[in-house]
Amino acid sequence: MAFGDLLEQVGSTGRFQILHVTLLCIPVLMMASHNLLQNFVAAVPPHYCSAHSNVSQNQLSPEDMLRITVPLDQKGAPHRCQRYAAPQWHLLAENGTSNPWKQGGAEDDLDVDIQGCTDGWSYNMTEMSSTIISDWHLVCDMRSLKQMGQTVYMGGVLVGALVFGSLSDRYGRRILLLISYLLMAVSGTCVAFSTSFSLFCVFRFGCGMALSGLGLNTFSLIVEWIPTRVRTMVGTLTGYCYTVGQLILVGIAYFVRDWRWLTLAVSLPFYVFFLYSWWFHESSRWLAISNQSDRAVKTLQSVAKFNGRREEGEKIDIKMLHESMKKEMSSSHGTYTVLDLFRTPKMRLMTICLSAVWLSTSFAYYGLAMDLQKFGVDIYLIQVIFGAVDIPAKVIITISMSFVGRRPSQCGALIFAGVTILLNLLVPYDKQTIRTCLAVVGKGCLAASFNCCYLYSGELYPTIIRQNGMGWVSMMARVGAMVAPMVLLMGDSITWLPGLIYGGAPILTGVAAIFLPETLGSPLPDTIQDVEDRGSGTNSKMSPKEAIILQDTQANLLKQAA
Repeated sequence: MAFGDLLEQVGSTGRFQILHVTLLCIPVLMMASHNLLQNFVAAVPPHYCSAHSNVSQNQLSPEDMLRITVPLDQKGAPHRCQRYAAPQWHLLAENGTSNPWKQGGAEDDLDVDIQGCTDGWSYNMTEMSSTIISDWHLVCDMRSLKQMGQTVYMGGVLVGALVFGSLSDRYGRRILLLISYLLMAVSGTCVAFSTSFSLFCVFRFGCGMALSGLGLNTFSLIVEWIPTRVRTMVGTLTGYCYTVGQLILVGIAYFVRDWRWLTLAVSLPFYVFFLYSWWFHESSRWLAISNQSDRAVKTLQSVAKFNGRREEGEKIDIKMLHESMKKEMSSSHGTYTVLDLFRTPKMRLMTICLSAVWLSTSFAYYGLAMDLQKFGVDIYLIQVIFGAVDIPAKVIITISMSFVGRRPSQCGALIFAGVTILLNLLVPYDKQTIRTCLAVVGKGCLAASFNCCYLYSGELYPTIIRQNGMGWVSMMARVGAMVAPMVLLMGDSITWLPGLIYGGAPILTGVAAIFLPETLGSPLPDTIQDVEDRGSGTNSKMSPKEAIILQDTQANLLKQAA
């Protein structure tokens, strides 16, 4: 008897599993809200230096105020970070055309004193009532802090993956999920009431940590309570909840234009999630492995009762549980570390290539997804498009992986994404439709690359070190997400450089992925030696047992998605 047989005995797809998965999936809808929240709470409104204190704004229109206060920048638009040292009243008489600043004022700017925004800034808040940019004046010399805020958040995601990953194996999935819900709710609430940018970053770091805990333990509890035959399907549907969550964020942000209320709106539901999550059952698999057999048996009997199988549940005892777990864990002998990913030649080459693939995919993905304003399109519309494109992209890459193969699918998704990003550099800024279409295609390709590398990496790493391998490449993805916002700062000196880096990285790693072996239809490796011997003989068709293991692998990989 295997543990899967015990699960069938208590009702593998009964009422408990349906309710359990549903309640676990609802918070996933809100995870995207925090991941992409920066697009709205840190949107940069049009801003100019405040007028001089001796200028009465009641007597002048906004256009006249700008005319006498703000010089032109190199593009011929009103400068956002400079003003005249004294009001240029003579410019009021030089109007009469569609662009009053071009009435000789641009040349006159060379002969007048220019200064910074010593009296602060004035913001055009027609689209949003407030953002962290307007509240704390994160513009001009302080504009780099906007990107730092997202980097700090992604740092929290990285630290959370390390902390909650190890703690969940030690203390259980359920208690860590409860803590993650509460941490997200409290941190998000504190973000909304932050009185300074420093506090904002501290609490956003907490939100990032909570996000990792949510993702890891949510998917663990889902896949460990459902049978193998439906794990891949349920795991995939759960992953689509995140995609739908991107669209939900747009709807909330459209009606809630104040950044503090928006943050509260996406954080308060986690208090509700925390309260109802006390009903969740701990994974019986984990309880048995952690030498808590009594609790494991009681949990299985409770599930059986919920599913209307009380009599079948009462037949389960500790002896039966030990017998099932002994067979399931028979291939888990030995202790391995991350260092084993680099000890042998093929493992080392494979790990280096996969690290590059994961890092560049995450790097370029968040480089596009977190800088929506640069396309000059309504931020709400572009977020809807960026979220919706993930759905067909994931469908296409799944078909490609099944018929063309993993390696060409991975290479093609990365290279095509990089090419579309580079092509955008050649499109004039005023061609907004073309620029947006290219960016959407690129983002879709990167979403497809993510979908591919989750499965591909799990098939490449051997069973005995698969989780260590997935943990390593997931960490590389977090590093890419942290670095992505900071690259945008290079655009202040060289406008085309961020696009070149975002586009070049996927192309280079797409070429590097060519050195990875193909795994379509190949048997899963169990040991490091299997990896070293791969390709030396003829590939055999995947056995039914290996197909079951592969389904488990695909489901477990979805735990890393958050």
